[in-house]
Amino acid sequence: MVTSRRTAATAQAASPRRRGAVLERAILGAALEQLSTVGWKGLTMEGVALGAQTGKAAVYRRWSSKEDLVADALQAGLPRLESAPDLGSVREELLQLCRQARAAMYSRPGLAVRSVIHECDPVQVERFHAAIVGGIVGPTIELLREVLERGIKRGEVRSDAVNDYVLDAMPAMMMYRSKMCASEWNDREIEEMIDRLMLPLLRPGRN
Repeated sequence: MVTSRRTAATAQAASPRRRGAVLERAILGAALEQLSTVGWKGLTMEGVALGAQTGKAAVYRRWSSKEDLVADALQAGLPRLESAPDLGSVREELLQLCRQARAAMYSRPGLAVRSVIHECDPVQVERFHAAIVGGIVGPTIELLREVLERGIKRGEVRSDAVNDYVLDAMPAMMMYRSKMCASEWNDREIEEMIDRLMLPLLRPGRN
């Protein structure tokens, strides 16, 4: 413990003095780094301070608990899915959207989210619900809605396909198999999900 405190103090002294938003970004980045490497259970406020090259007191002045810190780190760090691909084919657009979602899942912030989902109890996960849904699930569903609405206009997708059950199917499958089956969603797995699940579900003329 003494050695750890000395190491943190040495790192703090060796780094340029930072304040305000610059220091906060460093702390949030260090929290994501800890989550993606040592996981939720291994994350400590002292470890975050060391990673951010600051003192533990600077972390606690801004966040009173690691739950509060992690919630803000997820909100700030999750990659944004900002545009739905327009490729003229619902199959190609779904494939591209899945690849974007996979990239987000396996980014450093995405790995941090997986650590939270896998290691936290249900009450703790609920604490991070807004960050997870708002950062990954919600945007993915909205982009999926755009893809399906374009597909309806082109006649590729049945007119009643844009509903909550259909929109949940692809993100739910990706999250379920990632968590329960340790699937990394390679290109072949993504293509099979689109061809065997999504396209039959969306095809016009389905009863």
